[in-house]
Amino acid sequence: MLFHSTLRKELSRSFGATLVILVTIVMTMMLIRTLGLASKGSVNPSQVLLVMTYTVLGYMPTILSLCLFISIVGTLSRMYRDSEMVIWFSSGRGLADFGPPLFRFAWPVLLLIAVFALVGWPWANSQTDAMREQYERRSDIERVTPGEFRESAGRYRVFFIDKDTPDSSTATNVFISSVERNMHIITSARSGRIDDIGDARYLLLSNGQRLERPIAPTGIKISEFQTYGARIGGDGRAATDDSTPVRARTTLTLLRDPNKTNLAEFGWRIGMVLAACNFVLLGLVVSSVNPRGGRSGNLLFALFAFVVYYNLLNLGQTWVGTSRLGLGEFLLALHGGALLLGLAWLAKRNFNWQRRGRRAAAPSPQDRPS
Repeated sequence: MLFHSTLRKELSRSFGATLVILVTIVMTMMLIRTLGLASKGSVNPSQVLLVMTYTVLGYMPTILSLCLFISIVGTLSRMYRDSEMVIWFSSGRGLADFGPPLFRFAWPVLLLIAVFALVGWPWANSQTDAMREQYERRSDIERVTPGEFRESAGRYRVFFIDKDTPDSSTATNVFISSVERNMHIITSARSGRIDDIGDARYLLLSNGQRLERPIAPTGIKISEFQTYGARIGGDGRAATDDSTPVRARTTLTLLRDPNKTNLAEFGWRIGMVLAACNFVLLGLVVSSVNPRGGRSGNLLFALFAFVVYYNLLNLGQTWVGTSRLGLGEFLLALHGGALLLGLAWLAKRNFNWQRRGRRAAAPSPQDRPS
């Protein structure tokens, strides 16, 4: 009982500290990335914090897996350095006896990883994509900054308004330069507003002038109008499942339509859960450290092993998506192979298996020098 409670208590402290540090690092990186997207006009500046939060939630399976791996390796390595492992081994505990308390500590974290990978990851991506799409589909008037020339969403119109208005759907002293039907059209009006007519969105201008000039100079047409309307929006229909990015599709949607793209994404999600389970076992076997050696060697090796495993997981997703491997073959080769490697390594350390060449035979009395 003391063995289990002591180990789990120290693992909890190490896991909590590691989680705070990694989340802080990831949030800082995501904040810089999101601010960059906002400066390019891909993200609404007022929704930077929300987009960053959704992005961090999407990466929680990776963060939790790395935290679990580092906490196990760090805790057991400290016990090796402080000779606590020698005490437990002398009391009859083997290295395999550390497995049950490790998994007893890790199962809530593994459950969270499964929830985030199978449910949280597609939900966070769908929310982020929806906000970006909504921001991209905003009206052209909303894109315009008073006193500045701005391009429209399709980049075939240039807008200018004289001053700001209390309503974002209206503007005054509007100037529009566009290219339509091989003609350069310049339109100016005293005021303009956005109206939704049916499923389409229109820009209605009042009291203005329109100049039409063919790109091949053959003449100029000038006309005045009291009211002029131009369609600027789409039909506003929601995106279908086929147009939804695969990373934003729910896990049930992937299983209902098991094509190669959906199977590759499902393999990545379920692979995050299987990888986290393997990391518990691998953390147990790679944590052995020589007290006289360096303190960070095994931790660096653990980080290297995590990076390799994670890249193989992404590479396997690509191979499944291109039909180079089947989903079952990929899961069995990567995760099954990692499991067998961990079990073989654990058995070697638990039973202290050594190669015959490394065992030095004791010299016989007649062989000793006189």
